[in-house]
Amino acid sequence: MKKLLLLVSVGVLAVTLSSFVSVKTIFNFLISDKSEVAVRPASAAAPSKSLYDFTVNSIEGKTVPLKQYRGKKVVILNTASKCGFTPQFEKWEAFYKEHGDKVVVLGFPSNNFKSQDPGTNSEIAEFCKKNYGVSFPMFEKTEVLGENQSPLYKWLSDKSLNGWNDKVPTWNFCKYVINEKGELTHFFASKVLPTDPEFKSAVGI
Repeated sequence: MKKLLLLVSVGVLAVTLSSFVSVKTIFNFLISDKSEVAVRPASAAAPSKSLYDFTVNSIEGKTVPLKQYRGKKVVILNTASKCGFTPQFEKWEAFYKEHGDKVVVLGFPSNNFKSQDPGTNSEIAEFCKKNYGVSFPMFEKTEVLGENQSPLYKWLSDKSLNGWNDKVPTWNFCKYVINEKGELTHFFASKVLPTDPEFKSAVGI
């Protein structure tokens, strides 16, 4: 009930401030909590594609076939440099350093949410390295939803392609988990951290 009242109150405030922040944006931010988790059901259809069918560009502009991650679990993050969740870079870097031999973290900067990653690819790369020492693979700025959604994120959020999931990112730092066979197995919202039990269980650590 308290959360419902909070949503209503913020919704009213958002209407008042609609020239600055949309109601939909605020609502999406509020519902992007740790309870927003999706898990591949046993009855999921066979995917029409796997992660290994995609090739993307690194943040330095190099071509990267994702089939090079075959045999490892993969965590895909949509990142941003000017978000309240940006400090998560530190936790994901620590996770990658400890578990990168089995679980690879892939970061995809996105400017989709309130323009919170407006810089160029080189500026984003410098920011991540200078402020958080990011060493896990980062890729070029990516549209994670909307009309210009990238093919990779289309696959992640279209159940006719991945077999079961239709959740798009609700804010920055949402997570998709892919197993060693290139199949999507989990979606986690922004507030879930690599130290949380539900995430650790999803990647088998």
